[in-house]
Amino acid sequence: MTCGAILVLPLLVAAPQQPIELTDHTADVFSLAFSPDGKLLASASKDRTVRLWDATTGEPVRTLKGIAGDALRVAFSPDGKRLACGGADGTLRTWNPATGDAVLNVKAHANWVAGVAYSRDGKRIATASADKTAAVWDAETGAKVAQFRGHTEEVWAVAFSPDGKTVASAGKDKSVRVWDAATGDEVKTLGGHESEVYALSFDRAGALMSSSADRTVRVWDVAKGEAARFGTHAGGVYAAVESRGRVFVSGSDKSVRALDRETGNPVQVFQPHKADAYAVAVSPDGKRVATGGKDRLIRLYALEK
Repeated sequence: MTCGAILVLPLLVAAPQQPIELTDHTADVFSLAFSPDGKLLASASKDRTVRLWDATTGEPVRTLKGIAGDALRVAFSPDGKRLACGGADGTLRTWNPATGDAVLNVKAHANWVAGVAYSRDGKRIATASADKTAAVWDAETGAKVAQFRGHTEEVWAVAFSPDGKTVASAGKDKSVRVWDAATGDEVKTLGGHESEVYALSFDRAGALMSSSADRTVRVWDVAKGEAARFGTHAGGVYAAVESRGRVFVSGSDKSVRALDRETGNPVQVFQPHKADAYAVAVSPDGKRVATGGKDRLIRLYALEK
C-alpha cells in the first residue's frame, strides 16, 4: 500500500456459509474474543454479563457476572487461563474461564474501562478509560504498573506492542498515542484520523491498525509515524483485526467484511447485522469468525480454507 492512499473498494466476490446465531444476550454485544486454543468464544454485553460459548457449536458454556454496569471489552490471556473484562463501572475484572471463578476485581479508573489488552507474556494488562487515561496493571496482583496521561478526551482503545515495551492508546480526541509501558512516558503521537478512534490492534507484521468513526482503518508504521488509509467504508469502523493476510472489519453501516491485507480489496462480505456491527473476532487458526452488534446477536461463521 502507498502511504496516504485511499483505496476504493470494488464489488465483493465471495460470501461465507450460513452462520450459527447466538441469541442469549439481552442487549448490545460490544466485544468478542476467541481463546488461544480456539475452543471458547467470549462476549461482553450491555446486559452486564460476559458469556462463554463453545466456539465450534455455539452452545453456551457459562455466564460470568459481577460487572455493575455494561461489560465493554473482553480479552483472553495468552495462555488462556484468564479472561479480562473492562466495565462501565470503572473496574478491571478477570476470571478463570475453565471454572468461572473470579480472580481479580480492581477499581481501575474513575469512569468506563472501554479497552483491555494483555501483554504477550501475560504478565500485564493494559486498560483504556473514559476518564481520559490509560494504565498498565500486574495481571496477578492487580497492582498498577504505569499510568498514561495526555489524552484530552475519553480513551476507548489500548494495545500492547508485540515486544511489550510500548502501549498504544486512542480515543475521542482522534489521536493515537504510544507510551513507554514501564515508565508511562509518551513516546509518540500519531495524528491523522478525522474522528474518534474506537479500536487498536497489532497485526502479525507488527503494524498497528486503528479503527475510526472517520470510516477508515489506518495501518501505521509506528517507527516512522506514518500510516496508509486502508479503504474508505460506508460507516464508522468499530473494529479491525488481521488474520492470515486478511483484515476483518466491522462498522456502523451494519456490515462485516474481510479485506485483502495488501490491496485493501474486499474478499468476503458477511451477513449484515440489523444495527451497528460493534465486534469482530477471528479464531487463532483462522477457520472461524464471530461478529456481534447492537442487535444483540452473535454470529459464528466457519470459513473456507
